[in-house]
Amino acid sequence: MSKTIVQKIVFKKTGAKELYDLYMNAKKHSVATAAPAKITTKIGSAFSTHGGYITGENTYLIKDKLIVQTWRTQEWDKNDPDSTFIIDLEPKGNDTLLHMIHIGLPDKHAESIDKGWHKHYWEPWKKYLAGKPIDKHPTM
Repeated sequence: MSKTIVQKIVFKKTGAKELYDLYMNAKKHSVATAAPAKITTKIGSAFSTHGGYITGENTYLIKDKLIVQTWRTQEWDKNDPDSTFIIDLEPKGNDTLLHMIHIGLPDKHAESIDKGWHKHYWEPWKKYLAGKPIDKHPTM
């Protein structure tokens, strides 16, 4: 059985382009998460984040709007299929509502991944966008 995570996060005074770039630009991604990332905006290209702990492939992209990827961690069993990770960015005046859907997670990893999105992404992103230093996280 697999699990699905759905999260909605409001980023105040932040445009969709800025959030898209935080995720899809390797340098910005690395700085905003305090962890190494290799990622491009090319559909079909492989990516890795958090020093290779997370890997996958860009499957569908709409600039400044939508990110769809295959996604897995080093901890998963080899026979676990890749999950599908989706970010949909919805402008709301001066703010952006980030809709995140993560589909097909192995049951035993879903709870930690759910918490991990907040700890390793949304909270550090908000600090980064506010100009505050990002705490370097221990290895995932």
